[in-house]
Amino acid sequence: MIAITNLQKMMGQRVLFENVSFNLNRGERYGLVGANGSGKTTLIRILSGEEPASDGRVHIPKDVTWGALKQDQFMNDHEIIIESVMSGDKLVYQAMLERDKLLSTETPDAHRLDELLEIIGQNDGYTLKSRSAEILVGLGIEISVHEQPLSALSGGFKLRVLFAQVLISSPDMLMLDEPTNHLDIVTIRWLEKYLVNFKGAVLVISHDRRFLDRVCTHILDIDYGTVTPYTGNYSAFEISKQLIRAQKEAELANIQAVIAHKQSFVDRFGAKASKARQAQSRIKQIEKIEIPELKTSSRQYPTFQFVQKRPSGREILKVEGLSKSYGDKKVLSNLSVDIRRGDRVAIIGPNGIGKSTLLKILNSQVNADEGKFVWGHEAQLGYFAQDHDADIKKTKGTAQQWLWQFCPEQALGFVRSFLGRVLFSGDDALKSISHLSGGEIARLDLARLMILKPNVLILDEPTNHLDVETIESLVSALKAFEGTLLFVSHDRWFVSELATRIVEITPKGVSDYKGTFEEYLSASGDDHLDAQALIKKSKKEQNWESTNKEDRKKQFVDNKQKRSDKRKIEVELEKVTQQIAQLESRQKEVETKFCLPDFFEKTPIADVKKLQNEQEQLSSQLQDLVQKWEDLEKALLEE
Repeated sequence: MIAITNLQKMMGQRVLFENVSFNLNRGERYGLVGANGSGKTTLIRILSGEEPASDGRVHIPKDVTWGALKQDQFMNDHEIIIESVMSGDKLVYQAMLERDKLLSTETPDAHRLDELLEIIGQNDGYTLKSRSAEILVGLGIEISVHEQPLSALSGGFKLRVLFAQVLISSPDMLMLDEPTNHLDIVTIRWLEKYLVNFKGAVLVISHDRRFLDRVCTHILDIDYGTVTPYTGNYSAFEISKQLIRAQKEAELANIQAVIAHKQSFVDRFGAKASKARQAQSRIKQIEKIEIPELKTSSRQYPTFQFVQKRPSGREILKVEGLSKSYGDKKVLSNLSVDIRRGDRVAIIGPNGIGKSTLLKILNSQVNADEGKFVWGHEAQLGYFAQDHDADIKKTKGTAQQWLWQFCPEQALGFVRSFLGRVLFSGDDALKSISHLSGGEIARLDLARLMILKPNVLILDEPTNHLDVETIESLVSALKAFEGTLLFVSHDRWFVSELATRIVEITPKGVSDYKGTFEEYLSASGDDHLDAQALIKKSKKEQNWESTNKEDRKKQFVDNKQKRSDKRKIEVELEKVTQQIAQLESRQKEVETKFCLPDFFEKTPIADVKKLQNEQEQLSSQLQDLVQKWEDLEKALLEE
């Protein structure tokens, strides 16, 4: 559907990517991944025509329509929510506005009115409002607020309205930049299902590995100064990329070993007349050996380390009867909880239930309506706010100046060392705060916490805007942190890796489970990070109770067999994934040979035909393997 050929993008003297060629096809969903600053958003801007490429071509057929969700889209707070969504279908909405304007006149133009009614009828315009409402409800915005202005919604819910605006036009191509930010897991699950059933092409930037695994059929990896397409979801991509890199490193090591062996002969016998000819022969052989370039990955891992200045007391926090309302909406009701030193508490629950409000109250940024809380002896708080980027961007100066204000007594070298840990090296430390990306601001704010050395970390959605590498580094550092951790996150992997205690806030009250997230799921089955878990558990319990002993015995054997079958599928799936990676690597080698200057003039016809036959065989084998991979994935989901 969309063809990208030899695309290149320069930022000054820096090459973001070059020699980029791939196709985006209808019915396929592409995850665009890469380090922060590698050019993911820039590539989407090029494809949508908002920014020119430095070289190359993007071919989009004239009849192809696209919709884009961007991180910095503007919204008019006075606009009615449902009207804002309807305006996403520009052709129909404009026709409806013009129709209403004509009908309000005494002598409407009958011919033009007939044209407008035809446009509305042919494009399903009479259901536009109901379809808009359906999408809004799916995104967690209830019908009761649809006729209110956008100003009635928080920032996260405004983003959902923008998303609904994009979806309502049913474009042929969806380009989504971090769509899961500010969405709770129930809404993310709705979005996953929507995208899986979407008939057009999808290009999505996301740091959420679980989301990419559920949605994507292909991965586009921005690394090594180019964009490399991979078949399969994110997990399959990780395996393929590691295998290809390992193969290249092994090839380079073999070549270097051959050179070293030959050079050893030259060094040993080069001065002997009887061996001079053999030595010269080996020198010529060494000179002819081509050493492949092994580019450095753009993936960078920051170095986080959270060290407490001094330990807190044993009892770290006591909360009693905390309640909070905003107007008629009650977000917290009679919440009580005690937290002890060393707890890693994940606060979970649907959006709008008061999780962020609770953290703000505990950090004295918002006052509770009722109840009280007391921090324990020597409790020193470090707060990472969900909306920290907006507050930081209000300040002036550079990243270096901003961070230095938290340790003015320290020398410049001290500040630069912390900036370097969070990937602000060299001139990056002198970047203006106003020009920093969301990921850069998040890393800078985490550097502040490292400098302050609190013994209680309060983190509100810390993974928003962070790339996968930064999230992995953050998890490792938080695991090593010896203080107390209190956090809100919609990222299931993040919660699973860190939490030793789950506090779930629901409309019915608070559930406090002392254990890991997996243990909590096993005990309760009530998972706000996976909306289907409770339903599945309930069905299993009903089926179990309704069977007799013989049936239960048979069911136990069947379940054991199912687990065995599932493991066999997983092993086969991993094997097929590795085979795909190997074939893709060989296919790329053959294609590279064909692209060499004067290849066809210098290569014997028999060798050319041999490579062409191999290329056809590789293509056929890859097609069969990809189909096998898809069948295994489907079988795994059905287990």
